Amino acid sequence: MKLTSVALVCLLLAATWPQDVDSKSMHVSSSRCCFSFAQKRISQKTIQCYRETSSTCAYQAAIFKLKGGRESCALKKERWVQDYLGKVKPCL
Repeated sequence: MKLTSVALVCLLLAATWPQDVDSKSMHVSSSRCCFSFAQKRISQKTIQCYRETSSTCAYQAAIFKLKGGRESCALKKERWVQDYLGKVKPCL
C-alpha cells in the first residue's frame, strides 16, 4: 500500500514538472557574464573576435577572444572598448 502511494506521488510530480522552461528566465549563466575586467587596453592585434555579455548581467561588457584561446572581459563604457567594437568582428 505504501509503495503504491509513493509511486503515485512520484508520477504526479513528474507530470506537473515544467518541461519547457526557458533556461534564461531561471538564471543567468556565469559564462555569459563578466566579473573581472581588463585594467589596461588590450592590443587590437591580439583580438580575434568579441561577443557581448547578456543584458541580464550586472555589468555590460565585451568578451574578447584572444589569440591563444584566452578570453578577456572589458567594460563597454570604456572608450577604447567602444572603438574596438566598431573595428573587430563579432564571434560566431
